[in-house]
Amino acid sequence: MKATGSYITKEKKQELELELVNLKGPKRKEIIESLEYAKSLGDLSENAEYHQTREDQGKLEARIAQIEQILQNSEVISRAGGEIVDIGSFVTMQKEGGKGEKTYQVVGALEADTVSGKISNLSPIGLAMFGKKKGDKISFKTPSGETVNYKITKVF
Repeated sequence: MKATGSYITKEKKQELELELVNLKGPKRKEIIESLEYAKSLGDLSENAEYHQTREDQGKLEARIAQIEQILQNSEVISRAGGEIVDIGSFVTMQKEGGKGEKTYQVVGALEADTVSGKISNLSPIGLAMFGKKKGDKISFKTPSGETVNYKITKVF
């Protein structure tokens, strides 16, 4: 896999597929019914409900297109489990001069969530650790411009 590709996990793919089914089915039907009702209220030029529903419809269709594009253009990854950092790998690292260790999972940009320990493959740290192995040192710049150094202590 390339460090800069577009990737999603099997779980994220399933989540997006379920959302797509809901948006194309019940949500789309709900908006069509709302539009019909709003049209029945009369003069469309001053019908706020109609205009709001049309805006909602536009957002719905944009989200459907976005999900379809993601599903079409993203590579589904299975959990990696080798010695080299790849998409799906869990990586334990220690900051240079620090005492504790942190474990992250390298995921596609769509699933990145630093609070949950999921680091985007496109983030500075994700790019720095990609292709490395246990014992390697990495260095990258934070968004604030500070250079930080870590040692990879475990890849699983």
